[in-house]
Amino acid sequence: MLKKFSSHLFLVFSLLLIINHTFAKDSHTYGPKEFTEKNKWTAIVAAYAPEIKAIDQAFSELPEAQINQTLTIRGVKYQLGTYKSEPVVIFTTGVSVPNAAMTMQMALDYFPIDRVVMMGIAGAVNPDFRPGDISVPERWYFHDESVYVNPDPKKAGSFVLPDYYESAQKSYQERRKQDPHSPAYENFGYIHPEEMAVIKQGWDQPKQMPYFSATTQLVELAKKAVKSVSPIKMPSGNPIKIKVGGNGVTGSVFLDNAEYRNWLQRVYNAEVTEMESAAVGQVCFINNVDWVIIRSISDLAGAQHGKNVENVFDGIASGTGTKLMIGLLDQIVALE
Repeated sequence: MLKKFSSHLFLVFSLLLIINHTFAKDSHTYGPKEFTEKNKWTAIVAAYAPEIKAIDQAFSELPEAQINQTLTIRGVKYQLGTYKSEPVVIFTTGVSVPNAAMTMQMALDYFPIDRVVMMGIAGAVNPDFRPGDISVPERWYFHDESVYVNPDPKKAGSFVLPDYYESAQKSYQERRKQDPHSPAYENFGYIHPEEMAVIKQGWDQPKQMPYFSATTQLVELAKKAVKSVSPIKMPSGNPIKIKVGGNGVTGSVFLDNAEYRNWLQRVYNAEVTEMESAAVGQVCFINNVDWVIIRSISDLAGAQHGKNVENVFDGIASGTGTKLMIGLLDQIVALE
């Protein structure tokens, strides 16, 4: 009898050990992976084919750039390698806000990324830009987070706004008195811009974010890169203009309307517009990862007569942007 009792007791004890081990293991594996690498990686990111093609071409021609491994995870191709012995991972986010946010977060979950350098094309908002010119904005805004409302039948030119939005407008106006980078909000017809609420570790509640700021150190390194790289020219031989600073805007919109472009310049004081950067900035902000974004001009958004021909310059613009990106990588490696 005692032997039988001891056997049962041993079985119970063994089950408790298994359960405890299982819960301990699960408590460790749930949540984001904690990377222990001392030398974390630089992510080199683009949104779509012409941009990544220019980056791959540059890497293939540089003796100090190597791709050592290619992985495909959840359908996304990640190229793992080094630039001047510093580890890098190269991938495309896909076009538009949801793809950029999803793919950027996946990359931060999969790899020990310390900083993000994104390069791609954009439509100019500032009419001083020409195709091939480069903008490296300090701040990125979502321009199409909006309220669509009906006109007010009792007052021509006015609109019927929800109560919460009228309250939000007042807070936007008060904040702009303190922060000159806050948008000078006005409506575009029935479209009334607003801001999303963002939550981050350590905050007890979401906060509205009018913009996301690129990492100051990387912006300063971009300025150094501008001075250190050989003059970047178009295939015609004409030199390009590079502006580091100012604002960029992001939305799930291929912008091809001059009136809306002018509105973006009034409201956001924007230099360029595209479809991924603010999402990448938000994900990096939430994850405490350094980031900066280089955008090369393919067209002046909506300024053409007839069809938009940004595809004529997307490859050329990707090439000029890649040259500055390599210069920035040189500055990062020197800093490391």
